[in-house]
Amino acid sequence: QVPLVESGGGSAQAGGSLGLSCAASGVTVSSNCLTWFRQAPGKEREGVAAIYTGDSTYYADSVKGRFTISQDSAKNTVYLQMNSLKPEDTAMYYCAARGGCRTQNWARAYEYNYWGQGTQVTVSS
Repeated sequence: QVPLVESGGGSAQAGGSLGLSCAASGVTVSSNCLTWFRQAPGKEREGVAAIYTGDSTYYADSVKGRFTISQDSAKNTVYLQMNSLKPEDTAMYYCAARGGCRTQNWARAYEYNYWGQGTQVTVSS
């Protein structure tokens, strides 16, 4: 059973919006650190946004003010709302989970235990 399943990727024009969902099973989103990563071709995987216990959120500087991470504990799902999209947001987006996270370590991909299969986001200019 895949513990994390992403959905909602697709194509958008620059300046547009897309929303991603990450449905978790076997991982309780309200008590773990759930993070969105992305990886573009030829680039390293980078942390985009994380949410921990529902009230701590972390964002990459490149998406602050444009992306919003949230969670629905009843649905055990984490969301990423992406507004004002730019072509450089084009990447495969992954949902990942770990026990806890803080400012210093939320974006360290190697510290995550669970990963989804990814969903593609393509932004055209």
